[in-house]
Amino acid sequence: MTESNGSVSPEQQDQQEHGDQGDQAEQIRQGGPGEELPDWEKRFRAPRVSLPDWAEDAPDRSLFVSNATGTYELYAWDRSTGEQRQATNRPNGTTDGVLSPDGRWIWWFDDKDGDEFGVWRRQPFQGGEDELAAPGLDPSYPAGLALGRDGRTAVVGRSTDEDGTTIHLARTGEAPVEIYRHRESAGVGDLSHDGSLIAVEHTEHGDAMHSALRVLRPDGTTVAELDDTRGGKEELGLEVLGFAPVDGDTRLLVGHQRRGRWEPLVWDVATGEETDLALELPGDVSAEWYPDGSGLLIVHSFEARSELFRYDLASRALVEIPTPPGTVSGATARPDGSVEYLWSSAAEPPAVRSTTGRVVLDPPGMKSPGSVPVEDVWVEGPGGRIHALVQKPAGATGPLPTVFDIHGGPTWHDSDSFAAAPAAWVDHGYAVVRVNYRGSTGYGRAWTDALKHRVGLIELEDIAAVREWAITSGLADPDRLVLTGGSWGGYLTLLGLGVQPDAWTVGIAAVPVADYVTAYHDEMEALKALDRTLLGGTPEEVPERFEASSPLTYVDQVKAPVHISAGVNDPRCPIRQIENYVDRLKARGAVHEVYRYDAGHGSLVVDERIKQVKLELDFAERHLKR
Repeated sequence: MTESNGSVSPEQQDQQEHGDQGDQAEQIRQGGPGEELPDWEKRFRAPRVSLPDWAEDAPDRSLFVSNATGTYELYAWDRSTGEQRQATNRPNGTTDGVLSPDGRWIWWFDDKDGDEFGVWRRQPFQGGEDELAAPGLDPSYPAGLALGRDGRTAVVGRSTDEDGTTIHLARTGEAPVEIYRHRESAGVGDLSHDGSLIAVEHTEHGDAMHSALRVLRPDGTTVAELDDTRGGKEELGLEVLGFAPVDGDTRLLVGHQRRGRWEPLVWDVATGEETDLALELPGDVSAEWYPDGSGLLIVHSFEARSELFRYDLASRALVEIPTPPGTVSGATARPDGSVEYLWSSAAEPPAVRSTTGRVVLDPPGMKSPGSVPVEDVWVEGPGGRIHALVQKPAGATGPLPTVFDIHGGPTWHDSDSFAAAPAAWVDHGYAVVRVNYRGSTGYGRAWTDALKHRVGLIELEDIAAVREWAITSGLADPDRLVLTGGSWGGYLTLLGLGVQPDAWTVGIAAVPVADYVTAYHDEMEALKALDRTLLGGTPEEVPERFEASSPLTYVDQVKAPVHISAGVNDPRCPIRQIENYVDRLKARGAVHEVYRYDAGHGSLVVDERIKQVKLELDFAERHLKR
């Protein structure tokens, strides 16, 4: 139901390692005898790379994700030799992995067909057989991982329906030891540089949207606590950004919301001293340490765009790191002081760049075509000004068939970044409108937290306001409006088709919540906690809220043709609740199509993703009668 922070990024493959890559790329370009692939499909097929992770004590060893073979997998990269190799190879892909600080091991999460329930495995960086990384721990949903610099210690977070969250200290050759347990959701934040302190994010107070922090010793005893949910009416959250990268240093970098947005502070867990950085930046701010601990790399996100700064802890000077206008999806400071970052804009495909001026990773094969720039629109809504991002075919004038592409999360936001799916709609003559409704991040804590209790209905009010602007401005043809989205966006699509049945011509929902009560009972435990926070209780405790927010409640009012795609192994928006909704559509003879695929909450296989987009484009074309 919610989007994972580990959204899939591009990756690369080395031509020396895979000598046929050039031939494969040429075949892809042609698409077959006498056939040229359209630009929209090239954007999906073009090899991409993620921002490389690097080993703290072996910085020449890196790990990244790439779709170079047609499936997103993990790749090891030895920067000293230039050698790259594919580390994982599974039918449904692999994206969750991390390097040990000494660079000797690649840890990766092994689930079954995208169900997110599995175990951590590891393999030598140079290659070799995979092995269980933490023998003795049964399969679970992951709840964080931190690896020690001694090469034999790991802190492993687990989540199960039966146990809630448990955190374990695992040492090579020893049985894992449980150091934390609670029914509510929690996760491993970080392990200190010398391995003596463990930071945990937890929601023991019952508010899954606002975490508190606890620092433990390896034996599970408590060193310190920080909880902004106590003592006031405001709901404030905290997040772990990382321990200082220096032995014996007890400073923990923490994200807080005390001034209405995310900002960093430095908390000395030994003395309790808090150092507020008081950065005068209007948007949400995240940070990480420079490798020598002297400064912080700042990522500032504001109104759908982002920028980088270096903050010097001694002088308190904030210096901008120049980046092009657009979105920085990730950044890391290297030991030589340079910064590597993954950047894109709506018009320009992603690239891993460096402040040294070079492109860090340049995938082989064809290059992704660009798209059209995004335009900013601000619309007055019932809860304040709503930011929407608009793309339309170059030179086109309205009214146009228009796609409202609704983001997931809900605590996420659309940005001025490259996205292949909206670009595909634009290529086919549609305008695309993306709405950062209440619940979205990047516009302050109050905007993000506005969802509670009237879940779904609040977002639809904002979408309706932007829809009205799109029609009255002359952009959108009111008789050719597509409502679409994935995950929470798929949920809002189905809810919108029932709550606003005369507003939409076609609905296309991917991996949606369709029957909120059944979804609650079938989904992973961490999402149950989020739903209790959003709606104020369980379906048994607040049945009227679940009913008001469930698409199933309004299914008989749906007039538009509906296309639904669903992963049969999805633990976030499980298949049974979707089948319940589809059965109701069938019973009343409503026009609908359902596509089920063998994966979880989305697919990591490029061919599968292209197939789904083709089905969506075809469905809209047929039912809009253009």
